[in-house]
Amino acid sequence: MATTKETADSVQFFEGVEKLLEIWFTSSNDKDRLQGDLRMIPRKKWESLLKIVRCEIISFCRSDQIDAYVLSESSMFLSKRRLILKTCGTTTPLQCLEALLALVEQYAGFDQVMNVFYSRKNYKRPEMQISPHQAFEEEVALLDTFFPDGEAYCLGSVDNDCWYLYTLNREKPLEEDTGPDQTIEILMTHLDPDVMAIFTRDVCSSSDEATQKSGIDKLIPNMSIDDFLFEPCGYSMNGLSKNGNYMTIHITPEPDFSYVSFESNIPESSYDQVIRRVLNTFKPGKFVVTIFANERSIAASCPRDLEQTDQLNFDGDWLRTDVQYCRFNNYDLTCAFYSKFPS
Repeated sequence: MATTKETADSVQFFEGVEKLLEIWFTSSNDKDRLQGDLRMIPRKKWESLLKIVRCEIISFCRSDQIDAYVLSESSMFLSKRRLILKTCGTTTPLQCLEALLALVEQYAGFDQVMNVFYSRKNYKRPEMQISPHQAFEEEVALLDTFFPDGEAYCLGSVDNDCWYLYTLNREKPLEEDTGPDQTIEILMTHLDPDVMAIFTRDVCSSSDEATQKSGIDKLIPNMSIDDFLFEPCGYSMNGLSKNGNYMTIHITPEPDFSYVSFESNIPESSYDQVIRRVLNTFKPGKFVVTIFANERSIAASCPRDLEQTDQLNFDGDWLRTDVQYCRFNNYDLTCAFYSKFPS
């Protein structure tokens, strides 16, 4: 969430929609596979890499399993073999791929990529993005130069709301157990102005006040929260639990282009209550839910459950306007779009 706003047509605008890059690494060398760790890479190296992305580190916290960075534009998470880089505005995360792969091999010994997930919602103002991020086709072309086994998907309506995904689809995946894994993401637009006002310096004087006043601190219990309230508005937070789970929220509160993203890897047999708490907190007019889960996860049935839920009863009815289910080599995914009823 940058404090600097782009100017177009005499109206200040900020693109809240994030580009989300997640990469799992491994090594062809047994020793490096066991001993390598992305968290061993020096912070100065990450700072240099993030300059390519056009953002910087503004806060840091860690647990035994995860290092979490709040960035000037969203967040970065590092665990032993997984990188999550989530950036909004006019950042350019795919421009850092060559440098990233070299850095990871040099310091962690990881010379192979197990899997890649690059995703984003459609932008509100795509023409303001920097190459290769103006069009998904351009992003895919760049990703294909690094990952010949990649596949691209567009879920939803290209003429309305959609969600793009690029991931690997190898005929013979690298046989390495990553353990249970799951991710839920809720991307919200058309948000309640009174709720969004909390994330401005006019209403709250600190990030801690905004976190408590909004109820973000109650969304997922037992999270250690690292939050930041931007000047004059905008909010980012990372939350970590002792058992290796994370939560991250990013808020662009301006009424004309309000946007909130929620993401977590907490394991749940049903995400119904999590979704309801998030909706109750932010009160969006429209939202997208994506759920990834591998077969070892307790959440393995959640993608199918979401596919079968055509209505959510929360403060009036939510109408599911679109849903798509995908099965990959190691993961199941559902992407569902909802609007407040009547839409």
